[in-house]
Amino acid sequence: MTAGPIGVGTAPVAIVTGSNGGIGAAICRQLTKTGHRVVGVDRVENSDSGSWALETQVLDVTAPDRVREVVDGIADRFGRIDVLVNCAGTAHRGSFAGTTATEFMTDVESSLLGTFLMSQAVVFPHMEAARAGRIVNIASISGKTGGTGPVSPDGSAGRSGPGYAAAKAGVINLTRWMARDVGRLGITCNTVAPGPIQTGLTAGHSYDVGGIPLGRLGTAEEVADAVGWLASTGAGYVSGTVVDVDGGLVRT
Repeated sequence: MTAGPIGVGTAPVAIVTGSNGGIGAAICRQLTKTGHRVVGVDRVENSDSGSWALETQVLDVTAPDRVREVVDGIADRFGRIDVLVNCAGTAHRGSFAGTTATEFMTDVESSLLGTFLMSQAVVFPHMEAARAGRIVNIASISGKTGGTGPVSPDGSAGRSGPGYAAAKAGVINLTRWMARDVGRLGITCNTVAPGPIQTGLTAGHSYDVGGIPLGRLGTAEEVADAVGWLASTGAGYVSGTVVDVDGGLVRT
């Protein structure tokens, strides 16, 4: 999969939020391989980030003023923003009864509000001025199914808590809404919905791979491949869709 410049001029610039995570770092590496200048964004510093991003920024994606400051700064330094991948988010694992309001809202704000704020700041005015761009939002099949994995008899957590499932469902529909709004500007907006993926987030949790048609967990690189295609010129007529990367677990 080759990603040429979306607009004109020098190599395309991509911002990836949540760049320190397993999936985020894999996306940075994939976009770098396909010729993008990648700026990684995460809420904490990572000394190893130079191996997968040209530049990194520390950013809480739920802080509107700081989001705008960082995005405008990236556009000023590199002269363009061609691709935005919203991968930042938290995943509280808790039961319905045991999840607090703070835990619920942390997941909603980090995934859903952060996706909204970053997308708004990138589109207006930067992608709007270029009349081109790619936005790829990372959701989860939990946002389609209400969460995956068994729930114990006492109601304790399965694979993800209610805030995470709600936030990822919101990301899917926010993406569809944005796709309808910014298509007139030549911008595509799509969602990648991973299933059980082998990362630090899933470490220590038991997954019944027998329920997955392909019989194994996915890899961060497989998620990144899907993102790379959606960010490429080859996906120029794909917008408002959800690409499931889940080994066939979700069939609708």
